[in-house]
Amino acid sequence: MTVVSTIQRWLLGLGVLALLGVCACGYSEDEMRAKLRDIDRLQKELTAEKAANGKAQHELEEARSNIEQLKMQLKSAGVDIAKLSKDAEEQARALEEFKKRAAQLEEIKRRFELLRAKLQDLTKFGLKVVVRKNRLVIQLPGDVLFDTGRDRLRKEGEDILKQVASVVSKDEDLRKRDFQVAGHTDNTPLRAGIYKDNWGLSVMRAREVLAFLIKPEAEGGGGLLAEHWSAAGYGDTDPADTNDTDVGRQRNRRCELVVVPNVEEMLNLDALTK
Repeated sequence: MTVVSTIQRWLLGLGVLALLGVCACGYSEDEMRAKLRDIDRLQKELTAEKAANGKAQHELEEARSNIEQLKMQLKSAGVDIAKLSKDAEEQARALEEFKKRAAQLEEIKRRFELLRAKLQDLTKFGLKVVVRKNRLVIQLPGDVLFDTGRDRLRKEGEDILKQVASVVSKDEDLRKRDFQVAGHTDNTPLRAGIYKDNWGLSVMRAREVLAFLIKPEAEGGGGLLAEHWSAAGYGDTDPADTNDTDVGRQRNRRCELVVVPNVEEMLNLDALTK
């Protein structure tokens, strides 16, 4: 016997008892009929609920049957349902990892753009701030810094370097960044002298720029922190332009202040600038 049938019998018994009670208590005929109507309504509602429950049970059984048939069809087709579930989980994890990585790259890009914006102040002094060989570089024209074949800074060169030092020293993040001074020459052979060749001249020029930048301000220098600076010479091995024209050779005679990237910034900076 189902729960619904039991409830029906209980309601019927309750109705009879109610009628007997009504009769015993001397209720009118109208009141008795009202009670009967209530009982009839409750029975109809119960019957409707029973029908709905039966329909739901039938639909559930059909759904289970369809699922089993689908599983059999997939198995016959050589599809491993367990593997599909595993692949779906792996794809979900991969998507989540991709979202995290994308967020990290966006943060690196934001910081890079902020760094470049800070250094853009140097362009007002005629300097160039560019991305070159995956490095953020401040290009200083060599002919402004030095006389031909010399490694002693000109007065005009010192003034430019003081402006660079001022921009760096006034910004807390820039002060903590690591920089490398890179010396470059054109491919014109160097006349006999103490430098021997363009390698020697480029190294000495880079060293001269570095020495000025880290010299205390009280002594007329840039006053930057020495532990964040280094120097290197490239001679004519890394030209920025052709060496076949006077203009190209002039561009190649230069010093660059290279912003040394942090480990997390070792990615394609050219892509970030597009």
